[in-house]
Amino acid sequence: MVKPDTSVDLLGITLSNPVIPASGTFGYGYEFAELYDINVLGTFSFKGTTAEPRFGNPTPRIAECGAGMLNSVGLQNPGVDKVISEELPRLKSVFHKPVMANVSGFSVEDYVATCAKLDKQEQVGWLEVNISCPNVHGGGMAFGTDPKAAEEVTRQVKKVTTKPVIVKLSPNVTDITVIARACENGGADGVSLINTLLGMRINNKTGKPILANVTGGLSGPAVFPIALRMVYQVFKAVKIPIVGMGGVTSAEDVIEMMSAGATAVEVGAANLVDPYASKKIIEDLPRVMQKYKINRLRDIIGRAH
Repeated sequence: MVKPDTSVDLLGITLSNPVIPASGTFGYGYEFAELYDINVLGTFSFKGTTAEPRFGNPTPRIAECGAGMLNSVGLQNPGVDKVISEELPRLKSVFHKPVMANVSGFSVEDYVATCAKLDKQEQVGWLEVNISCPNVHGGGMAFGTDPKAAEEVTRQVKKVTTKPVIVKLSPNVTDITVIARACENGGADGVSLINTLLGMRINNKTGKPILANVTGGLSGPAVFPIALRMVYQVFKAVKIPIVGMGGVTSAEDVIEMMSAGATAVEVGAANLVDPYASKKIIEDLPRVMQKYKINRLRDIIGRAH
């Protein structure tokens, strides 16, 4: 039997496979490089980076729940200048493919400044502009729930960048297709979805919320059917490529996500449960493709339509 072709094209860059560890679940890569050769990945999206260093939210930041987890880390990162001077050189020694730079901000100016700096880095292949973080006050999701704000941030970022811009969308909206179209109108080259759903847990002993931030982002297998539905809807609404994510834990999930319309697929919470999750999914892809008689993975993108 012919070896299945797992490669896909994401905005002009060929990936050996569509599997991308999601931002915030894979650090800056070298932490996982101690466990296995991370060059088996299609690429990965590094930790959400902001213009200034951020300590993040107070603890506790993590709460478990059935079929998933809640997090309210709050974009803890050393700031873009340190990422460029310290993190990227360390990454270069272990990862030899273009990397996806994930950018967050609290104002249009923040996004523009951070994207302009990362756009100049040779290692960066794509900019993933996160307008969807539910765990920070006054930033992130404030842009992701308002079509005008989403379009404006996209338009301004596109003015200062040459690399493909993928805008990461929030599921915490009535109609995600409205936001996706706004980003497309603003010049986005692609969209990624979904980020986490807003949730909370309460400690029954104390009667108080478990998370110091009260609410946090729900991720894990519980959100997969919602993510799949939204990717399916957005595929019909826009003409730009989609990176699908949300509760992906297996090669079977990757096939489903691509059938709904995703060109590539991010794996998030699964990496926190098993650091080898993305590697295992990649290794299992050829078997699952053969099971469903799929010769070329790129041929199934959007086939559910």
